Amino acid sequence: MQITIIGASGYAGGELIRLLLAHQHTQINAATSRSLAGKNITSQHPHLMGLTDLRFTNPDISAIDCDIAFLAVPHTQAMEYVSPLLERGIKVIDLSADYRLLKEIYEETYGVVHTAYQEAPYGLCELHRNEIKEASLIANPGCFPTGATLAAAPLAKEASLVIYDSKSGVSGAGDNPSTTTHFPNVSDTLTAYKITTHRHLPEMRQELIKLGSRSACYFTPHLIPANRGILTTAHIILNEPMEQEEVLKRYHEFYKDEYFVRMQRPSLSYVRGSNFCDIMVEVQENRVVAVSAIDNLVKGAAGQAIQNMNIMCGYPEQTGLTQAGMSP
Repeated sequence: MQITIIGASGYAGGELIRLLLAHQHTQINAATSRSLAGKNITSQHPHLMGLTDLRFTNPDISAIDCDIAFLAVPHTQAMEYVSPLLERGIKVIDLSADYRLLKEIYEETYGVVHTAYQEAPYGLCELHRNEIKEASLIANPGCFPTGATLAAAPLAKEASLVIYDSKSGVSGAGDNPSTTTHFPNVSDTLTAYKITTHRHLPEMRQELIKLGSRSACYFTPHLIPANRGILTTAHIILNEPMEQEEVLKRYHEFYKDEYFVRMQRPSLSYVRGSNFCDIMVEVQENRVVAVSAIDNLVKGAAGQAIQNMNIMCGYPEQTGLTQAGMSP
């Protein structure tokens, strides 16, 4: 499969390159960047030195020629690429938010008019595999909604309230320096931000509805002094109390055939660099506490995008994604 990565200079683009270089069925024929065109990939991603001689390019959309295009561009920019690529028979996996939400919810959340809206399967592979198989356009989920939704999904129908509390590494903010991500402002501290207004909340609510839940849903993220990873604590208030044994049974049954979901005590170091999501659950009366851990750049972005590609193309789902976490 010939692969083009559009917007390859950021963290997600770098992770796509790293992972696809080890994928036995793919060849990257182009990695684009408007600002770095002509420069070697390793000028931006030096950890790939010796693994690729690719250079960044900046082709016109009409000149892009591949089987699969990954869009790793900022929100609101992906919509300019999707229709022209699909019209030429190129399958698209969009890592931005442009196709994750219903049109009116997207426009309200991101404050822009969606000029090229079309429906696309939400690429949370464990929940929407059948739709992904038949699709030409996939909306890759946000990093926070991935860990949060997988934590709550097995009990969504029984919940009256779901509250997500997430701790994220700094790479989730992207590679553009800011006051928020400046080292002295991040190191040796813990900060809540966008306490009730984070843009990933509509995705979380949307997925609970798809799972048949009528529960209220709230979310607060926190920034921690770590490069990678998201640890999410989901407080799931049940309509009726449930015993620990029954809850564990529900989770093991729900994920029994899912290669990338592991039922064990989560730690960011267990999943760092991998496409795994680790989950544990404990019960207190009618409250279930489900804790998940993912790498925000892999299962939360590039790894899940490749998992979607594997499903779309009929490859074994774990192809190119069997790296273990880097612990310690």
